[in-house]
Amino acid sequence: MYQKSVLDNGLRIITSSMPGTHSVSIILFLGTGSIYERAEEAGLSHFIEHLLFKGTQRRPTSKDISEAIEGVGGILNGATSKELTMYWCKVARPHFPLALDLIVDMLQHSKFDAKDIERERQIIIEELNESMDSPQYRVSMLIDEVVWPDQPLGRDVIGSKESVAGLSRRMLMDYTGHQYVPSNVVVSVAGDISHDEVLSAVGGALNDWAGGIPKPPYPTDDTQQEPQIRIEPRESEQAHLCLAIRGVPILHPDRFNLDMLNVVLGEGMSSRLFLEIRERRGLAYDTYSYVQHFFDSGAITVYAGVDPKHIDSAIQAILEQLHLLKEDIPEAELSKAKEYAKGRLLLRMEDTRNVASWTGGQEILTRRIYTVDEAVSIIDAITPEDMKRVARQLLVSESLNLAVVGPVTEGHSFYGLLKL
Repeated sequence: MYQKSVLDNGLRIITSSMPGTHSVSIILFLGTGSIYERAEEAGLSHFIEHLLFKGTQRRPTSKDISEAIEGVGGILNGATSKELTMYWCKVARPHFPLALDLIVDMLQHSKFDAKDIERERQIIIEELNESMDSPQYRVSMLIDEVVWPDQPLGRDVIGSKESVAGLSRRMLMDYTGHQYVPSNVVVSVAGDISHDEVLSAVGGALNDWAGGIPKPPYPTDDTQQEPQIRIEPRESEQAHLCLAIRGVPILHPDRFNLDMLNVVLGEGMSSRLFLEIRERRGLAYDTYSYVQHFFDSGAITVYAGVDPKHIDSAIQAILEQLHLLKEDIPEAELSKAKEYAKGRLLLRMEDTRNVASWTGGQEILTRRIYTVDEAVSIIDAITPEDMKRVARQLLVSESLNLAVVGPVTEGHSFYGLLKL
C-alpha cells in the first residue's frame, strides 16, 4: 500500500510503509530524459545527472558528497533514461534525515562549476567509448536507432561525442531551469517510516521551491511500412544481433498482455528462446527478449550472440519462435509464465529501493499507480486468447527491425529472412 500527497508547488510525495525493515530508500524522480532534447542537446539530461554529484555549496566536492553517505554505510546513485531522471539514496532507518538533506542539497545547490563541467565532459566521452567497445551494448543502442530513426527516442541517452562536446554551461543551466521544477518531480520513500514524517520532512525542505512548467517531450513518429536493417561491421568472435518489433505504449490496454508474451518468449532459462536457440540448437550462449513501453511507442526485442557462420540460422530460429506465439500458447505454459512473473515481482517488493521505484516510477510516468495486488490480479486474468490476439496483431513482417554488430559485411542481405 502507499500514500500520496501533493505540495502547494505541485511536488508529489509517495510513501510506502514497510514495517520491520531496517532501511529507508528515497528516490527523487524527474520527468525528463533524452526524449526532451533536441539533436544538438543530446546527452543534456545525462550530463546534468552527472554534475549533481560533483559538489554543492555546503559539500564542495564529489568526495564530500560520497563521504557524507558512505560515512553512514548508505548508497547514493543516479540514472537517466529516455523518459526520466532519478536520484536515489538507501540508508539505515536512523539516517533518513541525512539522506534527504543530501539529495535536496544536490538538487537545489549544485555548483555547476566550469572546471567540473569540462572534467565531466571527458568522463562522459570515456563512458561513450566504453559502450562502443562492447558489441552487446552497442547492438542494443543500434536497434533503437533502427526502430526510431532520426528522432529522440532512437538516440542514445548519453548522446554522441559531437553533441556532448557542444554542450555549454548555459545550455546545462537553462535546461535545468526548465525541467527541474517541482511540478515535474516525484519523491518516493519506502521503509519503516510514516507518511506524516516524510511529508513533514520533504515539505519543510522543498515547499518553498518555486514552481514552473516543464517543456513536453518530443513526439515519436511510430510509422513503419517495411522491415528495416542496420549492420555495423567489426572484428569480434561473435555476431551480436537484436531483432525488434514495434510494441505498445505504456498506457495501452494490451501492455500487460505483451509483457506476459515476452515472459513466454524470452525471460528465464525455461523460456522458448532459451530452450530452442540455446538448449536444442546450440546456436547461442546468451539469448533473451525484453519489452519497452514508452509514452507513445514501444517495442519487443530479442537479443542473441552467435557464431557469424550461424547468424542466418539464428535469425530464422528466432522468427520461428515469434511465429509460433501466434499459433499456440498452452494453458500450462501460460500458468508457468504467470507464476514466474508474479514471483519475480513479489521478490522485488522485499527491498525498500524496489518498492520506492515501483510506486514513484509509475507516478512520474503515468500518474496511475498499480498496487502489487492489482498487478497480480491483472496477470491472473490474462488468457491464452488474449496473448495470441496481441501476437497476431503485432508480430507482422512489416514491423520487423534488425541490427547486427560483428564480422558481417554490409553487403550481406538479411531482407529475404525477415518474414513472419
